[in-house]
Amino acid sequence: MEKIIVQKYGGSSVADAERIQRVTKHVIQQKKNGLNPVVVVSAMGDSTDHLIELAKSINPSPSSREMDVLLSTGEQISISLLAMSIEAMGYKAISLTGYQCGIQTDPFFSKAKISDIHPDRILSELDEGKIVIVAGFQGMTENGDITTLGRGGSDTTAVALAVALNATACEIYTDVRGIYTADPRVVKDASQLKDISYDEMLELAKLGAKVMHPRSVELARKNNMKLVVRSSFELEESGTNITEVKQMEKAQVRGVTCDDNIVRLTVPNVPDKPGIAYKLFSMLAAKNIHIDMIIQNLNHDAFNDISFTVPKDELENVNSIIEAFIKEVGASPLLIRKDVAKLSIVGTGITSDANIASGLFGTLYQLGINIEMISTSEIKISCIIDESQSKLAVNEIHSFFELNHVI
Repeated sequence: MEKIIVQKYGGSSVADAERIQRVTKHVIQQKKNGLNPVVVVSAMGDSTDHLIELAKSINPSPSSREMDVLLSTGEQISISLLAMSIEAMGYKAISLTGYQCGIQTDPFFSKAKISDIHPDRILSELDEGKIVIVAGFQGMTENGDITTLGRGGSDTTAVALAVALNATACEIYTDVRGIYTADPRVVKDASQLKDISYDEMLELAKLGAKVMHPRSVELARKNNMKLVVRSSFELEESGTNITEVKQMEKAQVRGVTCDDNIVRLTVPNVPDKPGIAYKLFSMLAAKNIHIDMIIQNLNHDAFNDISFTVPKDELENVNSIIEAFIKEVGASPLLIRKDVAKLSIVGTGITSDANIASGLFGTLYQLGINIEMISTSEIKISCIIDESQSKLAVNEIHSFFELNHVI
């Protein structure tokens, strides 16, 4: 079989008929170039948000199972329209749902993870000379229930299919040219990166960069799948390659991010006993709640304050769990701070250079910005700060590290 290439087009790329036709021409060109395109498509424009609004107007607290059934229809509209457009250009195409593509997931509705892929149907359709259009963001459990993979799940669908099909590469088409040193909507002189390592991209994605979904980057890294992020509106641009980049001797900041979609939670006066932290976080883990930064402050009277961050959309689920924990261990009432943001710098080896941490903290000090929490790894330093100061901080830190000159 000719070489397979997997391409993913986001919602903005297929938002209307004109954009679908632009994608059609590009996909057909890949076919003319001797490749076998497998195209993963998201729901059109803001259709997913509209479906969510519709559901909540009918039921303020819909079950996650029924929401998955509803939201999966958005991608089905996109794939059928793109298949029709390709057929109108004289080429054979077929649209397939996640289930029809053999994508199996675990049973965690709204944030399911892919457990296996059986790509026989896709390979069969490719053998017949068809361009295969796949609904991103969805799969099915072994019991036959439709599941969705969470926001950005179409990226994960694309990478997982690329791995299963042994594709030559996975191309992610979006509304920006590639990966930038900062969000260009926040930092006007942000620079596009030509290459970035899997590890650096994974950290940027986890820390608030919205171009790639973290799970998709992690999957690509595990399987050494080449990723390319490109603009669906400027197809002549080369984009950014995400691959194993040779590590430089000199530590260098590669990007600055800021995530304001978080909440800081503090459980005060938790008894300082073995197993207490385990009890709290195992209760949260049982509900598949994603926990980020964690700090435990030891008080002098054998009580601790435990602080951590969660995504804002998890707050309702987390609240009841923590209230049960507080009641069980006799801690003080939960403290919630919604007006915070997580500011981060990312780059291979940056924590080995004390000047980088000093530059970050010194810049925040000069701006009069208080740091509430700090977290580090080999390639990132993150701080929790006041949300109202986050844009100023991102711009000043981007300037301090001269990221407008990064290539």
